[in-house]
Amino acid sequence: MNNSVSHTARLLGAGLRALLVLTLLTGVAYPLVVTGIAQAAFSGKANGSQVSADGRVVGSSLIGQSYRLPLGEGRQTPEADLKWFQGRPANGLGTNTVNTRYKLLLSGATNLAADNKVLIEQVEAARSAVIKDNSVPGYTVRPEQVPADAVTSSGSGLDPDISPQYADLQVHRVAAKNGLPVARVAHLVEEHTEGRTLGFMGEPRVNVLELNIALKALEASH
Repeated sequence: MNNSVSHTARLLGAGLRALLVLTLLTGVAYPLVVTGIAQAAFSGKANGSQVSADGRVVGSSLIGQSYRLPLGEGRQTPEADLKWFQGRPANGLGTNTVNTRYKLLLSGATNLAADNKVLIEQVEAARSAVIKDNSVPGYTVRPEQVPADAVTSSGSGLDPDISPQYADLQVHRVAAKNGLPVARVAHLVEEHTEGRTLGFMGEPRVNVLELNIALKALEASH
């Protein structure tokens, strides 16, 4: 009986010591080492790829933002603020009805099939809006000019980038709304166009947040 109790006590003691050691290694030491390496080698990415302007953090280069006017009286959805470059539609986003204090958004895709009537109506409405919003005196957008990313949301609904084609489509409207030369705004888009990753992965892209920060600086200096 005594041998059985002492044996059990030794096993429990060994188990507790193993639990303590593994907790310190995997729960304390390992996270500290990984965090230290990340902060030293990839500080920007480790801290959320934050983007700063005017001395404050204004967003992340990995998360898209909306550029809209304040909600007008009698409207259920705010209108786009057309002085800024617009990102992709975010039809997959949903409001978190549980945490209403912080009004968080749920990231996600629409999960609608290509032949779904709702999706078709969304795409057609988005295309009409893109044509209408970006057609300004002296420049008319044709339906065939509207790229896919201008009328469809990404898998997350939070894509921070648009195609160079969609950015170019918005140049005349942005220039007109801000009183800037078209050529200067077009050059701004060119400056913020990134090529394929490592030269072969993905597609050329333009980060909308970074482009609009540059636009604001151009407008201030003009």
